[in-house]
Amino acid sequence: METPHRVSTLELFFDLVFVFTITQLTVLLADDISFRAAGQVLVIFTVLFWMYGGYAHLTNQVPPDRTVRRVLLILAMGAFLVCALAVPTAFGAGGIAFGLGYVCVVLVHSALYTQAHGSGVLWFALPNLLCALSVLAAGFFDGPPAWGLWMLALLIQFAVPQLVQRVAASGAESAEAVPSATTVTTVSDQLGGMSAEHLVERHGLLLIIVFGESVIAIGIGTGSLPLSVGIAGGAFLALAVASALWWMYFVRDEGRAEEVFAETAPEKRFKLAMLAYYYAFLPMLLGIAAFAAGVKKTIGHLGEHLHTGPALALAGGVAVYLAGDLAFRAVLGIGPARFRAAALVLVLATVPVGTGTAGLWQLLALVVVLLAALWAEVRWTPGCTAAAGRPTGSG
Repeated sequence: METPHRVSTLELFFDLVFVFTITQLTVLLADDISFRAAGQVLVIFTVLFWMYGGYAHLTNQVPPDRTVRRVLLILAMGAFLVCALAVPTAFGAGGIAFGLGYVCVVLVHSALYTQAHGSGVLWFALPNLLCALSVLAAGFFDGPPAWGLWMLALLIQFAVPQLVQRVAASGAESAEAVPSATTVTTVSDQLGGMSAEHLVERHGLLLIIVFGESVIAIGIGTGSLPLSVGIAGGAFLALAVASALWWMYFVRDEGRAEEVFAETAPEKRFKLAMLAYYYAFLPMLLGIAAFAAGVKKTIGHLGEHLHTGPALALAGGVAVYLAGDLAFRAVLGIGPARFRAAALVLVLATVPVGTGTAGLWQLLALVVVLLAALWAEVRWTPGCTAAAGRPTGSG
């Protein structure tokens, strides 16, 4: 039986600082709702979330229970804060500052892992450093060269898990034949020994903090406008959309995710965690950020026809979240998928509602679609009601 391993307050503090990067990405997208800005948001956050996942796995195996580890983790928080402050101009004047902050994030991560695993960290520390140096180099260029260096960083990131898993797999064989093969055995140990309880709780807490961004977006969007019945109604609808998305993960999925990870052999958890809490979680977090950007641009103009950008941000953000949630369920074998897949299509169909009528009606349409999907799951999925009533994790 695994020893219970809960998320510490320092880790939660770390997450609050990291989520500021998502706040900045929301600002970036809200200021320029375009495909170019969306591409920048996607690239920047993919790079940042890679190292967030690195720290989540780090504290899962190397808890911040000593002074040195706590100090280093706080230093990493400061480096993430520098990255966050530079996000709006990461593809411009702030590119070098962003890159320097990211290099520091990577170096501290490697130093913390070395505390527990020694030289075995080189298998992923060196590729991470190459990725960070590529991001730093991008800060010295504009246009296509900068984009090329960011793409190189992403390519390195996507190659690292495959490299580490292959080394671990070959290490398991060589360790049997050669007991002194400490480096590959260390990597293998890092892939196993992952606390399922901590992993699920940590990412659930991150998600709930990011949901707070959509609430903050309501307040920022209203600005100094007088609180009318229309604005209050629109704010309630925006909160209802966020609440429905919260319900889909925390009431439906989180408890079953913890069960799946607990039942998975320790040596297989790394790959499962990468698929579920990196690749699938990326669109979920980005979807919330995009929805928040749409809310900022919509809440003060609820009675007006929306421009295509804000309408796409509202519907597209929810759709991207649903796509990530469907991927999350597919990876963990959680069903059913048909109701949420139908909701994804119907959500995108609300764009003409916002552009053709008003933002208020698009928000109402989004609420109706999401509530209908949740109701359909309860109505036509055996055992869904029982599962929904079970208290789980951070939800």
